[in-house]
Amino acid sequence: MEIKNFTDIRAIFFDNITIKQTIFKNTFWLGLGIGVAKFLKLILIMYVARVLGATEYGKFTFALSFISMFLLIADMGLDEIVIREFSREKGKEKEFYSLLSLKILLILATLALIFIGSFFITPDITIRKIIWILAFFCVIENFSLIIYCIFQALQRMEYQAWATILEALSVTGAGFFVILNYPSVENLSYAYLFSSLIALIFVLSFFHFKIFPLRISWEKSIWKKFLLMAWPLALASFFGEFYTYTDSVMMGHWKLITETGWYNAAYRIIMITFIPMDLLAASFYPVLSKFFKESKERLQETWSYQMEIMILLAVPIVIGGIALAPRIINFVYGSKFIPSILTLQILILMTGIIFLCTPFQDILIVSNQQKKFFWITSSAGIINVILNLILIPKLSLYGAAITKVITYFLILFLFFEFAKKFTPIKPYNIKFLFSFILAFLSSALMYFVITQPKIYYLNILFSILIGAVVYIITFFILRKILNYFKYHYA
Repeated sequence: MEIKNFTDIRAIFFDNITIKQTIFKNTFWLGLGIGVAKFLKLILIMYVARVLGATEYGKFTFALSFISMFLLIADMGLDEIVIREFSREKGKEKEFYSLLSLKILLILATLALIFIGSFFITPDITIRKIIWILAFFCVIENFSLIIYCIFQALQRMEYQAWATILEALSVTGAGFFVILNYPSVENLSYAYLFSSLIALIFVLSFFHFKIFPLRISWEKSIWKKFLLMAWPLALASFFGEFYTYTDSVMMGHWKLITETGWYNAAYRIIMITFIPMDLLAASFYPVLSKFFKESKERLQETWSYQMEIMILLAVPIVIGGIALAPRIINFVYGSKFIPSILTLQILILMTGIIFLCTPFQDILIVSNQQKKFFWITSSAGIINVILNLILIPKLSLYGAAITKVITYFLILFLFFEFAKKFTPIKPYNIKFLFSFILAFLSSALMYFVITQPKIYYLNILFSILIGAVVYIITFFILRKILNYFKYHYA
């Protein structure tokens, strides 16, 4: 798109014109929203962990992990289906009204089950109370997701970005106020709850006046229609949440609270690396859903583009993360969290695998293969539980991290096989091999540079920035050389 004036610049960031421009626009806004939100919350968590210590922080993360295993009931796989269906067909407001009522009922059921489950998972009254408070925080955040689904279906990610930033500002501001004046895990939980409530009121008000008026409808036929489409994803989410949080819940239940704090300290950093993956997936998913119905050629083109980007991001994150893990942990949490270093180095391998899994996951759902997705996650969930039962007692938090890596290797293998057999895309592509080679060579030079003492012992933010610049420059030079030989000697 040629830029001639301010109107053209505005169109790039606020209109949907071409495929790549729309993906760029969506990615920009999601990146801004998620990036700002994750950064603010990371700063808060850094301070919380330093002030409260690994044991108290472990209580907080244990409570969140336990609650997260129940949130699939509030979701029931509806989010992906709502995005898919509403991105393909406009004017479905009446169905959305019924989905709101369904969401409310699911949230009430979730709260009831969390309350009951809290009496079985821990005898500690303080942790139990934290679970109850954070349960309300989590379901409020979960309710916002159905609003964000409509933003994504309409490809208006700028609205989601603004809402996400507002919620992060509220949580961070309230969190710092509490930690500085009334430091305790319980008070921090209250801060999370009330700030998320304020953000939800804003989001609902914005949606009501900007998108379409909010109403509640109780049409059971709509519930049935969407639940029939979503149930495989709901069951898949059950196993997904299981192998995401079962390790923390097991360690907490076995009273390894300090180890849970060390483990989740590393995992919080891993979640930061998911930012580019999440925002790209959110940008590509509605486009893939649209092209599945309209054009198989454009579907393949878009999916291949997504996979190439994931490869180019995954390789340097893994190699750079392993190299800089000691510096990152020390910078974020301090010397008291040294056991988190090896955990982070193991979990960073999982990050690279998840990046590669994402395009396969998206194409399975877009291709209406929710049942296949369920069988993959259920198999992985069973393996995950078995390995955790074996490895956590022997290796503590490191056993949990190793289990994560093995689980996602299995998922990637199954995703590849199922996508090859049950979707329109062709996962074999010589361009992917070249992308891997270029990414690996560029990352190798990046590794050499950032492990030099003068670079390694800089402020970690500068080390990361230098590594990123080296990787990007090397990658583009190597790609130019490769394209030159392809053009002149092919």
